[in-house]
Amino acid sequence: MHIAFLGDINGAPGRQVVAQQLPVLQERFAPDVIIANAENAKAGSGLTPELYRQFRGYGIDACTMGDHVFRDPKIVPLLEDPLEPIARPANLSRKAPGKRMIRLPANERRPRDVWIITVLGRVYMPLPADDPFAAVDDLLATIPERSPIVIVEAHMEVTSEKIALARYLDGRVSAVVGTHTHVPTADARILRGGTAFQTDLGMCGPYDTVIGRDAEMVIKAMTTSLHVPYAMGEGGEALWGVVVEVDPASGRARSIERVELVADRSRPPFRM
Repeated sequence: MHIAFLGDINGAPGRQVVAQQLPVLQERFAPDVIIANAENAKAGSGLTPELYRQFRGYGIDACTMGDHVFRDPKIVPLLEDPLEPIARPANLSRKAPGKRMIRLPANERRPRDVWIITVLGRVYMPLPADDPFAAVDDLLATIPERSPIVIVEAHMEVTSEKIALARYLDGRVSAVVGTHTHVPTADARILRGGTAFQTDLGMCGPYDTVIGRDAEMVIKAMTTSLHVPYAMGEGGEALWGVVVEVDPASGRARSIERVELVADRSRPPFRM
């Protein structure tokens, strides 16, 4: 099985590059499952039901969220719907609305169920969260299958926290992939126990910016201490992520490949 995971879809530029380049990814890698972090899809912060439906229409099988999960409250009913493949981070307060895990049932494309868990980091993150290690342990104990196919997303700021989680889960899940920083790392690899790992997938968005925001505005704020609204930037749009090959029998990873697909700004949906 081949499972693609896209980094954070960031604002309108991210939505545009996904619309344009996802067919290229599908043709080149023929993934059985496509997952995307969608928490930044609405102007860089949050997700609307309309955008969620748009992504599902593109062929994205499941959407994950992060610290901006509740920025647009209209997404809550979808998070609570057991039939919708979208979930909140698993280690928020037990009183937080929404599912803690996504189950993608086996079908004609994939021979086995795929389980997806997102956890937030506890270092330098604005949204308070419980222990991510314990949260994954709790959810793994509820999966009825032997050797399940489980993808864990580490939505965290600090690289050491992501690496520690991956080491902790090595051999027990198919892959651990990091998101949140919008900067792709060069460490895609298979750990000793058979778990695929990359510290951060990067983003689907504009790279001629400061992690998606207009560079001049960010620089002004950092050099003057004035409050400056961080508008979305543009330019250098690219789709970043990984494709993980998983052994359906064991649930362990065989390979992980970084994906970078650069937008052609001369073609729709970009401005002509």
